[in-house]
Amino acid sequence: MMKLIIRRTRVVWFVVLASLLLSGCVKYDVGVNFANANSGELVQHIRLGEKLTSFSGDSVYEWLNSIERRARKLSGKARRISKEELVVSIPFSNGQELQAKYNEFFNPNIKQKAKASESASDLPKIESNLLLFQNNFLLLVRNHLIYDLDLRSLALISNNGNVLANAGSILDLEFNLKAPWGAKNIPQTSQPIDENTAIENPSAITPERNGKQLIWHFQPGELNHIEVTFWLPSPLGIGTLIIILVVWGGIYLRYTFMPDPTIQDKKSAIAQS
Repeated sequence: MMKLIIRRTRVVWFVVLASLLLSGCVKYDVGVNFANANSGELVQHIRLGEKLTSFSGDSVYEWLNSIERRARKLSGKARRISKEELVVSIPFSNGQELQAKYNEFFNPNIKQKAKASESASDLPKIESNLLLFQNNFLLLVRNHLIYDLDLRSLALISNNGNVLANAGSILDLEFNLKAPWGAKNIPQTSQPIDENTAIENPSAITPERNGKQLIWHFQPGELNHIEVTFWLPSPLGIGTLIIILVVWGGIYLRYTFMPDPTIQDKKSAIAQS
């Protein structure tokens, strides 16, 4: 089992590293779409270039198949647009579930990898960590999302420390967030994933805005940091308010436009006597 995990991991990194030798090989878009505080979807769109698929053969298709399997494991769906293009959607019902599914998808088999770390120490290491903090204000929920993605291992560095290839021109990595009322980007204030790393400050990324959507373009070879806040409507709070208004409205109508039941009872008692 351990050998199988290591072999599959090597296949994935063979695909990634092979892409560094080719031009325009991989476009990977990750989107988090919120409908409200209790409904949303994690969407991924992967497109592979012809040069990569012709160079790596079946290995690259096994990588796409592994993405499909991980999506289904998290109750998601995978749609194969073509042999080289895949769209994955994973639903979530709240912020905690989004955080758990996102981190599990991008960090699969953490325990097994830890046990196999010595055998796979020659493989590039990527750290992906998404955190979502939510504060409920009855009708609205304030969300504070922090995402760190360490892609420094994808940079090809020579012995004297010079970068041998511009990975940013080869890999197109994109993250986008869509909320009903838009979102606000926060300038870099947080520490990176690993505070003991040589580079203390993560790379600040300025997002593009497209309507209610923010789009970040990750920089391969760097430590990327995203921090954003946004508000979402709370179906539970809104439902509770509607119930209170209906009950209050019923009481108001009953005692405003209809006779007092105590008076009616007294009149009935007098009539019977």
